[in-house]
Amino acid sequence: MAIQWYPGHMHKARKEIEEAMPQVDLVIEVLDARIPYSSENPMVAQLRGDKPCIKLLNKSDLADPEITAQWIEYLEREQGVKATAITTLQAAMVKKIPDLCRKLVPSRDKTEKDIRTMIMGIPNVGKSTIINTLAGRVIAKTGNEPAVTKTQQRINLRNGIVLSDTPGILWPKVDNEASSYRLAVTGAIKDTAMEYEDVALFAAKYFLTAYPKEICERYNLSELPKDDVALLEEIGRKRGALRPGGRIDMHKASELLLHEYRSGKIGLLSLETPAMAELEKIEVARIMAEKEAEKEAKLAAERLKRSGKRHND
Repeated sequence: MAIQWYPGHMHKARKEIEEAMPQVDLVIEVLDARIPYSSENPMVAQLRGDKPCIKLLNKSDLADPEITAQWIEYLEREQGVKATAITTLQAAMVKKIPDLCRKLVPSRDKTEKDIRTMIMGIPNVGKSTIINTLAGRVIAKTGNEPAVTKTQQRINLRNGIVLSDTPGILWPKVDNEASSYRLAVTGAIKDTAMEYEDVALFAAKYFLTAYPKEICERYNLSELPKDDVALLEEIGRKRGALRPGGRIDMHKASELLLHEYRSGKIGLLSLETPAMAELEKIEVARIMAEKEAEKEAKLAAERLKRSGKRHND
């Protein structure tokens, strides 16, 4: 089942972004390099229109470098988009962003006017750390808990770039179930939003197929477990996550897998590829079309019912 969020500030944030967008020259969208598709907010594309966009694939130090390269090539197929992999652990990478801005908005450089940029991204993707690195001082509050930034603020970087920060917003609903799980696996949403064990089982199933070697090495397994449940049980056994009577503590085993993935201890593992995203976009479009058709059918039935009542009266 897809997760839903209805944050109180969602509508207000969208309205603020819509009002500010006409004054913006360039949009910077921060994505999680492990899940560029699932961490991309569809609202950004809707609101930015044809304005140039830099897509920063942050946390690239935790992602599969080969798959990250595929994502950069894939994202740059879109007109006006420049994609680049970064990690906030290397300030030099972040400090190259102003030069990218100047390349994408050369007209502003000629007029010697500031390039007005807006930085956007889902919670816990590293947006605040990027802002603080660019500003050279602590402006945006950082933290591992999602939704730290609450309001929009403007920051003059004093290098020809003015940055508008936006609240880290998740869209009200994620229609792609796999994306919901990936957001939970990376910690982009609070661990209480979904069942911990369900999230770990989703991750375990994917890792067994996509990264069997890394899983065997990390957990010292002589052979690959037959399925996701067996993998969690094996992790529980190996790490002493046991309940009285020697039963496996599946919650503890789930915590171990997810925390070790998030910290990069299992290896550099990406959770999705451009090919997967293409297939899932088709499936999401089908689901949306079905929902729209159901809604239309209900409205038509209601109209027919009302017209019948009027006729009888």
